[in-house]
Amino acid sequence: MDTVIDVIIPCRNAAPQLLETLDMLQRQQARIRTVTLMDTLNADGSSGITGPGGTVHISAGDLAVRYPFVRIVPVPACQFDHGGTRDLGASLSKDAGFLLFMTQDAVPRGADLTARLLEGFTRGSGGSGAGDGRTAVVYARQIAAADSTECEKLSREFSYPETSRRQTQADVPSLGVRAYFCSNVCAMYDAEIFRKLGGFIHRTIFNEDMIYAGRALQAGYAVYYEAEAGVEHSHRYSARQQFSRSFDLGVSQADHPEIFGGIRSESEGWKYVRRMTAMLRSRGASMEIPGFYAGCAARLCGYRLGRHYRRLPRTLILRWTMNGNYWRDTDKTVQ
Repeated sequence: MDTVIDVIIPCRNAAPQLLETLDMLQRQQARIRTVTLMDTLNADGSSGITGPGGTVHISAGDLAVRYPFVRIVPVPACQFDHGGTRDLGASLSKDAGFLLFMTQDAVPRGADLTARLLEGFTRGSGGSGAGDGRTAVVYARQIAAADSTECEKLSREFSYPETSRRQTQADVPSLGVRAYFCSNVCAMYDAEIFRKLGGFIHRTIFNEDMIYAGRALQAGYAVYYEAEAGVEHSHRYSARQQFSRSFDLGVSQADHPEIFGGIRSESEGWKYVRRMTAMLRSRGASMEIPGFYAGCAARLCGYRLGRHYRRLPRTLILRWTMNGNYWRDTDKTVQ
């Protein structure tokens, strides 16, 4: 199998972590050929890494000089789509054997990230079927930054445990929607399978990684979580932001019943709440539990409303979504 690795990273007003990410990608043991930055331009057409108040730390041109393996592809903000923009980046790497999708704020924890992800394709393959048991995608462990809240650290530990795992269609009855879990924060795709399955769906509000994973599992392939491949990645979302993210998640599931129809989702959320509560108490962080519950309530409300978005007035949808582009020039049935 061709081991040429190309990286695709969508970015807009790129955070300073992008420089750390590019520095680490240059140091990888399993070498990277090209990093394509899908650069969503600002309204005034400017580009580059910015700081508070819009202060430019490094321009797009200087970025390309500093990192010769970087290729910058401008994307107008009004045309950004979670699936379509990434798929455009993938189309520019026609001869790559592996496509590594990352976000601009995911920093590799070591120089062995790409090597570990490649190893996951071997460990994750096996069995037989339409996909011959091959692994379609390997995703990395996400570890919260040292200054994160205990809640954020535990949340990452819950979603990204220390033990690697293989996910197949046979796991759906026991795992529910988590059988389709995958994250493009850091995930490496077998390019041959990616092209065979048609890549990412071109118009999606969110969740393009899980939609692809669901299609891959249904086609007989596997998804592998490689716990030995780590990136530092965490957020401090407000309850409002959690509501909006979950609203868009609900919309994505409602729009793709061929993937998410008839499988458990909310029951997995209740398991998460119970375990996180116990873990916060055991870590002496009980003071964070009220805020955690508020975030969970916001996520649940957002998710349920997103699942039934077709019953909502358009004004509310546009107020609650985090991805306004998805609703622009759309023929979706809303009041």
